Order: sequence, then C-alpha cells, then structure tokens
Amino acid sequence: MQSVQEVEKHVPIREGDYGEKVATVEPGGVEYIALKERHGKPLDVFFVWVSPNLEFATVFVGTIAIILFGLNFWEAATAIIVGTAVGCVTHGILSSWGPKFGVPMMVESRGAFGFLGNILPAGLNAFTGAFGWFIVNSVSGAFALLALFGLSSSWFWLGFLVIVVAQVLVATLGYNLIHFFERWSLPLLGIVFAIATIFIFSHGNYGVGFNPKAPLAFGGDSGGWILAFTAAFGYAAGWNPYAADYTRYMSPTVDRRALGLWAAFGVFISCVVLELAGAVLATVAGTKWGPTDIPTAQLSQAMPGVVYYLTLLCIAVGAVAANAINIYSGTLSLVALGIRELGLTLRQRRAALAVLAGVIGYAGGLIFQAQVAPGGKYEAFLLLISYWIAPW
Repeated sequence: MQSVQEVEKHVPIREGDYGEKVATVEPGGVEYIALKERHGKPLDVFFVWVSPNLEFATVFVGTIAIILFGLNFWEAATAIIVGTAVGCVTHGILSSWGPKFGVPMMVESRGAFGFLGNILPAGLNAFTGAFGWFIVNSVSGAFALLALFGLSSSWFWLGFLVIVVAQVLVATLGYNLIHFFERWSLPLLGIVFAIATIFIFSHGNYGVGFNPKAPLAFGGDSGGWILAFTAAFGYAAGWNPYAADYTRYMSPTVDRRALGLWAAFGVFISCVVLELAGAVLATVAGTKWGPTDIPTAQLSQAMPGVVYYLTLLCIAVGAVAANAINIYSGTLSLVALGIRELGLTLRQRRAALAVLAGVIGYAGGLIFQAQVAPGGKYEAFLLLISYWIAPW
C-alpha cells in the first residue's frame, strides 16, 4: 500500500496555503488536502453537528409526527429516537473517512459509483443541500426575524435577505470559518434552546391519543410510526452526504473512532432533543398548525416573552448555522459533478457557486415562502431525502 506522501505525488493537491486561517476565502475546491494543511481534533466535529440542528426545522420534524401523522407523543418519541439513531450511525462512519481520503464526501462517492455514475448522487445532494434545505431553513429564519421585530409578512423579503446574506458569506469563506462559526454560536444556541425546551416540556399535554383524522394518518398507528421514523431518519441522514466535508482537513493519524462518535453524537443529541420538543409543542394548548399559520409564532404559547424573543433570535442564528453547511457542501457537490468550464479556478468556482446558490435560493424562497406549515410539503421533502440517501 502506498504511503500518503507517495499518493500526494500522483493526485491533484488543493491549491494555495490555508492552514487555520478564518477570515479568508478557502483556496481550492474538491482536491485532496495535503498533509501540511491538516489540522483539527475529533471534538471539533461535535460543535459542527450540534449547532446546525439547533433551529426550527429540527423542531418541526417532531411537530409533523403529531399534527400530520396523528401519533401520540410516546409513539412519536420512539419513532424520532430510532430513526435518528439509524441516521447517526452512518453519519459517524462516513465522518471517519474524511482524514483517510482527504477529499469531500461526494468525491469519495466516486469510488463506489465511478465518475459518471456519481453524477446522480452528487446532483441530488447539490439540489437538496444548496437549494432545498437552503429554502426550508432560510424561510423559518426569516419568519423568526419578522416575529422578533414585530414586522408583517410584507417585510418577508427583507428578513429573508438578511438571513441569506449572512449564510452565503460564511459558506463562501469556507471550511475554517464554518468550524469557527459553529463552535462559537453553540453557547448562545445551546443555552437558549435548553431553556426553551424546558418550558415546552412543562406545558405539554402528554395524554393526547392517536388521531385517526390527521391528514396522513392512513395505516393507523403503525403507518404513522413508519412515516415519522422515515422523516426523523431523513433529517439525520440528510447530513450524511456532507460528513467527510468537515473532517477531510484532519490528519490521517487522528483517532477516527473518536471522530465518528463525536460526529454521530452531535447529530443525535441535538436532533432528538429538539424533535421531541417539537412533538410536545404540537400538544400545547393554544397552538395553531393550519396551512396559513406561522409555525415559529406557536412557540409563544409555551414560554414567557423574554424566552420567546431570545428563541426567535436563535432560530435566525440557527438557520445561518445550518445553511452555511448546506451551501458549502452543496457547492462542493456541484464542483464534484465535474464542471471544469467557466474560465475560473477551482477556488473561484466554489465561491462563485456559493453566491449563485444564494441568488437562486433567495428567489425560490420568495416564491415558496408560505410552504412551511404542516401540509406545506416539508414532510414530502424529508421523505424524498431518505429515498435517495438510504440506498446511496
């Protein structure tokens, strides 16, 4: 077997010097990361995978288990825990591959599918990440800003623009800034969401039974449970195609078992806690979940004003934390498709694609801004993700 040093003589090495610089555009695109550029430790990925899940899209996964699938809380809880655990196992394994191969996840995927065969999963990942999740998270963040500042829905374009600009900026600068942002946003997000979940759990109605009249309650308890399980799995596994993107700068000698465990635990703990909170929130008296109701506004029924407004602020920050990852990895997937034209270097191409994703995502968000309530196709999006990621 060739040593890493021998491999570097025969493969394209990422251009430029980067090291641990934060306030600079990451050089290169999807090329192999040279040994001299490797840095980081296993615990780093815990922060990377906790912060982006501390947002309302995570809460909403639990909500739809009650509102759409008709489950009672305890049925929803088991579906959430089991589905998330399955998605986290694969996430930990894939994260551990980053230091070994030194390339993004969708370049590693070529090993199984070949260059041409990999166009399908890379294309799907670019679509679901750079555009699908972009819109879902940005819209909830924008609505949180509107509620925070008491603005009407006619100002949606402004709140949405603020969220989009912030997350595109982080994604454009790249790997080091993403690690930095996720680490330092965690204290704020973690403390506020911990307090918010305590209030939600204290106001829940745990005696609510199975609702056979729920929109997607066909098949009884078991049918609803399978749908909730698949949605929870899809949400956790939705990070799988990004896994190695955030570990590929680490040394091949790093403890890969610890790396995988920290990555899996970061996704598991954040998803399970907030999704359970979402399931409980759906049972809180006074909450409304109609197609025209704003989901983030329902939090006010479960907590005092100060906590509610702090939570809205954190929903906006959490949207940036999640979408910085979605845009960055989505653009890596676009580059991994093999696009070599445009007269740009790989560094310019990745940054340009991040900005382009922001422009397209902004336009899509303005068009589909109302499609975020139960029945607004969020559950279909989660199921679609699980359909392609599971076989991949």
